Amino acid sequence: MGGLDGVATLIHLVRGGEVAETRKTPHTVIADGPHRRVLRYGDDAARAAARDGSRPPVLLIPPLAVSTDCYDLTPGLSLVEHLLATGRVPYVVDFGDMTREDRDLGFEEFVTDIVPGAISAVVADRADDESGDEAPNVEVDLIAWSLGGTIGFLALAADPGLPVRSMTAVGTPLDYDRVPPYPLVKTLMKPIGTAPVSLALRALGGIPAPLVQVAYRGTAWQRELKKPGYIIRNAHDTEALTRMKAIDRFQETMPGYPGRASEQMWENFIMRGELASGVVHFDDLTIDLSKVGVPVQLFGSHRDAIVSWEAAHHGVDLFTGSPRVEFTTVETSHLGLIAGTAAVEQTWPRIDEFLAGLD
Repeated sequence: MGGLDGVATLIHLVRGGEVAETRKTPHTVIADGPHRRVLRYGDDAARAAARDGSRPPVLLIPPLAVSTDCYDLTPGLSLVEHLLATGRVPYVVDFGDMTREDRDLGFEEFVTDIVPGAISAVVADRADDESGDEAPNVEVDLIAWSLGGTIGFLALAADPGLPVRSMTAVGTPLDYDRVPPYPLVKTLMKPIGTAPVSLALRALGGIPAPLVQVAYRGTAWQRELKKPGYIIRNAHDTEALTRMKAIDRFQETMPGYPGRASEQMWENFIMRGELASGVVHFDDLTIDLSKVGVPVQLFGSHRDAIVSWEAAHHGVDLFTGSPRVEFTTVETSHLGLIAGTAAVEQTWPRIDEFLAGLD
């Protein structure tokens, strides 16, 4: 329905108005620290149900430069809410905002300290819930979206002894040579090498949040162009407009990339293709992805403007040490893979099947 009501709704939203009250799933902070805050969702009844059903806890790993809202976007588009409904207790590690003060923060800290620390916090929380004592048999299922999957895989390869049962990566880039426009960028930069971009990233202290937000919107330019018409057509559809506003808020709150991690993405992943080769070198730390020894589930989309299907599918050949690698295609956008209607209808049920097969 359009007409004058649609125009009035458009003006209201353009002025910053809301459609409905913002609501997030209740949570409890179980660990806190710089870039390593760990939240647990669910009440005591949910924890008891997961314990009695012998369903391991689930740790959600967000990408760098993305808030944890990607897993709890809005009611109906919340993976957290879905996991609770299926009897699992989800946790999330919150990396927080990145500023110039974090310019020395690199992938090493995330994969050898922050994520393993979050896994330990989840294990300790579940152990305390079960017995009050240490429970060494508690394992965690990891689920990650986009670059969060890269961090998860690197952490598992860096320490194969982590108490992790499985790894699910949704829309994770594993071969940057298959992500446009990076092949062209590599060709253009070959005569001068990586130094100019690396120095620029170092000078900026990373990629500032405003640039990240603009870049993300740029990948979804068709959505931005169609938004006024969408608002007018759905002027009386509160649910549709609420979901649209949730995506807008998500885009507006993206933090930046820390400086050292930005340089490593540019040099190690894009220019040298180390991630695709399976062996990544971070100064004194060498990580061999063939050491990922848990069952792996991957998702990709031909419609993803950020991570190509080929870049995500590369994991099928990459994780040679895994006893089982599964790949599912869900044709939708990058965000849609984890928090869109296609995620609700296809991604989440497939995750349920994968985890149930391991229970």
